[in-house]
Amino acid sequence: MCLGLLLALGCGRAPAGGPAVVTFPGSALGAEGQVLRRQLERFAALRPDIRVVQRPTPDAADQRHQLYVQWLNAGASDPDILQLDVVWTPEFAAAGWILNLDRFHPATNAFFPATVTANQWHGRLYAVPWFVDVGMLYWRTDLMSAPPATFADLAREASHAQADRGLRYGLVWQGARYEGLVTVFSEYLGGFGGRILDGGTVTVSSPAGVRALTAMRDEIYRDGIVPQSALTWHEEESRFAFQNGEAAFMRNWPYAYALMEDTAASRVAGRYAVATMPAAPGGRPTAALGGAQLAINARSDHPEAAWAVVEYLTRPEQMLERARGVGQFPTRPALYAEPELARALAIPPAQARAIIEHAVPRPVTPVYTQLSEILQIDLHRALTRQQEPAAALAHAAREMQALLDRVGLGEGGPGAGR
Repeated sequence: MCLGLLLALGCGRAPAGGPAVVTFPGSALGAEGQVLRRQLERFAALRPDIRVVQRPTPDAADQRHQLYVQWLNAGASDPDILQLDVVWTPEFAAAGWILNLDRFHPATNAFFPATVTANQWHGRLYAVPWFVDVGMLYWRTDLMSAPPATFADLAREASHAQADRGLRYGLVWQGARYEGLVTVFSEYLGGFGGRILDGGTVTVSSPAGVRALTAMRDEIYRDGIVPQSALTWHEEESRFAFQNGEAAFMRNWPYAYALMEDTAASRVAGRYAVATMPAAPGGRPTAALGGAQLAINARSDHPEAAWAVVEYLTRPEQMLERARGVGQFPTRPALYAEPELARALAIPPAQARAIIEHAVPRPVTPVYTQLSEILQIDLHRALTRQQEPAAALAHAAREMQALLDRVGLGEGGPGAGR
């Protein structure tokens, strides 16, 4: 079943019975693929008793998810190691598709707490955080001396930038009806002190939720700081608006930082910084958690060998190499004091760590994808003024709770909670 690149074993002698073959469909393209190949080649030299075979898979998350589901639902023992999106772990764990990793005694206290929480189901760890991604607020350092601490400060500074500096937009974010809208809303929601789920109970329509969605809508229609066109925007449309000097603020992911440092393409190079999204009184600055994790197929023929690979790839030195080669953020907070990381990342590590420490996982539930699809529809209806925020969130909450109850994950159900 091995369809991909067979990695050289390097030095050392394989056992007489032949090495254990471990398959791994990790990212194989571009700089990320190059870093992974180098690391696996070094691993092969250290462990000649294990042969790692890379399998090609789509880079698009939805296509990779579909392929994984096909393999695992069929009971395949191959691939042995899976690279998971942060919201997939509880789904795969609840389905019995991936291994409980507590048997290997991973040092979970060495990772950012939010990354561990996102990979647990019913208190057990099912994947190891590989690299982390977070939502953040980009702000223009040539227009203000500090980032806004509250949503009111954000609206005021954005309005001033439009009125006094002639900027086209005050703030840009991702408002199209897709997962990105849910991540933006989750940051406003946390900033107002709310959450989407509380165990098996949907709480998105709480007063905090209504205030959060109302604030987003007010930014478009009342304050005029967010363009109505943002309701069709994804990450790149937002980046181009900010990069072209048209906006004072942008909510986006870390990938945009280095791209906008290119003076040949960016009008704001050297004139921006990042911070957490602001908060209202009673809330806390919140950063949506993203990133990748490594899990082991529950039907793997070689779970111990697979764990050896996972443990190696998530060591500090491998994370530092990924930061150098790809610019990905380590999931180990101790590395943010390393001078090497400062040389590797475009974003100053202290700023990045401060944001990551405010990271909040999206609801850790096996049916997150379905819940998100429901929520996206009602969020977008409210932002396009088809419904009032309270009515939209009440409808979303009813539909989401019905789904949880139907699959036994509602409050009091056999699968509720973590």
